[in-house]
Amino acid sequence: MNRKRGTSRDEWASQIAALEQGSAPARKEPITVDRIVTTALRLVETEGFDALTMRRVAAALETGPASLYAHVRNKAELDDLLIGTLSRNVSLPAPDAARWRAQFVDVCAQLRDRFLRYPGIARAALSAPPNNLDTLRITEGMLAILLAGGVAPQPAAWAIDAALLYVSAYTVEASLRGVVDRDEMLARLRMLPVSRFPHTVAHVDKINAGDGHERFEFTLRLLLKGLEA
Repeated sequence: MNRKRGTSRDEWASQIAALEQGSAPARKEPITVDRIVTTALRLVETEGFDALTMRRVAAALETGPASLYAHVRNKAELDDLLIGTLSRNVSLPAPDAARWRAQFVDVCAQLRDRFLRYPGIARAALSAPPNNLDTLRITEGMLAILLAGGVAPQPAAWAIDAALLYVSAYTVEASLRGVVDRDEMLARLRMLPVSRFPHTVAHVDKINAGDGHERFEFTLRLLLKGLEA
């Protein structure tokens, strides 16, 4: 009677090796600039810009701050990378002399919407001049739009600066609306003595009017109207 051949020594060794590999700890994903930026944006989206620190990003990546500094020099550089990443996803149109005003407002609106997704992140855009090519790409595209509309280079450059400052201020203010109660503000305005604040009390509803982004578009179109003049 033939006996069934048992497992060879090589097969046995292979089974043991596979068992050991299965129980080995998973290898950590390497730290990269992209991982740092992605993690930082996730933190800002869920906790706000005030929560963003190099130490906090390192903790989220389960590493030490020193590992981050090997890829990003400091918090200022990280801020610049974040704004560059958001700017990279803004679509820039081919300048059209017939639609230059609408194109300019649309670029600003795209940037606004990206900033609004990450509460307070526009403060990073206000903290230092841009050193990121993705950010400078936005100003280049906006300049091309204004020049196509017949705006002279000097007022075009200043208008772009004013528009980007407004986008940042608008989105930072929006991130504070959880702190500022607009209904309470209206109630306080209505309590003002008419004898000293007649116009404010008379037009308090107009002072607070505007749904969605109506005020945003009004301000930009007012800026562009000044360029036409």
